[in-house]
Amino acid sequence: MANVLVTGGAGYIGSHACKALAAAGFTPVTFDNLITGWRDAVKFGPFIQGDLLNRAEIDAVFARHTPVAVMHFAALSQVGESMKHPGRYWRNNVQGSLNLIEAAASAECGNFVFSSTCATYGDQDNVVLDEDSDQYPINAYGSSKRAIEDILRDFGAACGMKSVIFRYFNVAGADPEGDVGEFHKPETHLIPLMLDAIDGKRDALTIFGTDYDTPDGTCIRDYVHVCDLVDAHVLGLRWLLDGKPSRVFNLGTGSGFSVREVIDHSRDVTNRAVPIIEGERRPGDCTKLVSGSTRAVAELGWAPSRSTLPQMISDAWRWHQTGHYNT
Repeated sequence: MANVLVTGGAGYIGSHACKALAAAGFTPVTFDNLITGWRDAVKFGPFIQGDLLNRAEIDAVFARHTPVAVMHFAALSQVGESMKHPGRYWRNNVQGSLNLIEAAASAECGNFVFSSTCATYGDQDNVVLDEDSDQYPINAYGSSKRAIEDILRDFGAACGMKSVIFRYFNVAGADPEGDVGEFHKPETHLIPLMLDAIDGKRDALTIFGTDYDTPDGTCIRDYVHVCDLVDAHVLGLRWLLDGKPSRVFNLGTGSGFSVREVIDHSRDVTNRAVPIIEGERRPGDCTKLVSGSTRAVAELGWAPSRSTLPQMISDAWRWHQTGHYNT
């Protein structure tokens, strides 16, 4: 079983990727500093606690485990925080990734799957984004991810490193079998915040703006089920191992869901009302942010079959009721 180095493998998306890799016949080797990840989430392969800012620790992992590829999820990802502390994001995300890419190149590990973001496109409201859309990031998080994409392209030109880059918006849902799930401290994502409100763990869910130019007045965002997302990453890994060239893929529904749609479907799934507060718009929020996935479907054979609201909410609700990590 070939080893794949999974940075951030103790986090939400990374832990699901490790399960998908194991199911596909690979051994995921998790490298994580546990700042936002959880030791309990590492269940499908070896774990090394380390930091991407420490090059020696990365080199040691390559020397010991000789991975055939890297799958890179580790990053700070809070947009608001990135605007307050840009240096932290450039240091952690960009310098850490540069260390990782240089270590991979030195170890002659030439296959790199990078989990990027549609935040690299910036404020492109009411546009269905594709891989050729202009990239104008408007916050330090998006800028840091764009910089990593550029680094990978430069290393591709310099030493032949091949990369598959995935860009997407919001991720939702959980492993249907309940082995891993979504758990953040603090929580900032809509669906888990909504489930906390249903469960009485917070007073109410705040809807930020109800006067947008959408059918129900609330803003629209794209969501992809976490299992669909990591399936794409495994397909991207196979793409590289099959000798195909570097490629960028967007992952999205092409239409998105409004905040009220998410709330309405949660009532159907949980049979409980969602306590809500209608608040003012937040500065910088767009009306509609969505991405297409035509290329991923056509070239990777990706099928986002779980990325429906009933499926994403029901899987998240199951994990919310039964799953947990020791804190």
